[in-house]
Amino acid sequence: MQKKKISIIIPTLNEEKLILQNLKQFEPDLKERFKIEIIVSDGGSTDRTTGIAEGLADKVLIHKEKFKQNISRGRNQGALDSEGDVLIFLNADTLISDVNLFFERILRIFDDEKIAAIACPVRVFRKEEITIDRVFHFCYNNYVKLLNKYFMGMGRGECHIIRKSAFIKAGRYNEDMFAGEDFDLYKRLKKIGKIVFLKEIVVFESPRRYRKFGYLKVFWDWTRNSVWITLFKKSISKDWEEVR
Repeated sequence: MQKKKISIIIPTLNEEKLILQNLKQFEPDLKERFKIEIIVSDGGSTDRTTGIAEGLADKVLIHKEKFKQNISRGRNQGALDSEGDVLIFLNADTLISDVNLFFERILRIFDDEKIAAIACPVRVFRKEEITIDRVFHFCYNNYVKLLNKYFMGMGRGECHIIRKSAFIKAGRYNEDMFAGEDFDLYKRLKKIGKIVFLKEIVVFESPRRYRKFGYLKVFWDWTRNSVWITLFKKSISKDWEEVR
């Protein structure tokens, strides 16, 4: 059986501090083994992000229009240029705990044609993790797991793993949303097929947003946007503040 191709789409905006370690986790032999292409979809960085990416990514897409590109548009643009059967939308500050296990499990799960998407646990970088990080992410990861199993679909924005055909059928990311676009898409994907929460494929993210705003504000922003999307099909946030 022909192995599915994988497209990893990384939306960026002024990510020179973290993009290198993100891209270096996908070594040439890993990419060859799992038929991976790396697409960096840049929203108009003014730092060295695209220069760094051009040496490591297979494609670097640069937004040159006058209007601001939000993360939904960046992800959709990457998907339009992708060749993979499986789309992985990975934030620039996100690292995979075990890359071989990650791709092996994903490909095995997608052998089941009923599976539309996969969600996974997110934690803070081990070296920067403190008690509040462990408590919050333990609770929130289990909340995401329960939502996918018993209620509506949900995927944490740091890492979305989606069958390309389901992504297209669901209508892609809503480009009018500046926040909560992840929640909105997974809700629609749930109506198309199953969403599996794989607890063993953990990804790690920078704690930069939690450190700047605190967990109460971050959680409040997530919650009010998800409620607004559920009730009115639009996000309440009109912008998403860049934290670097």
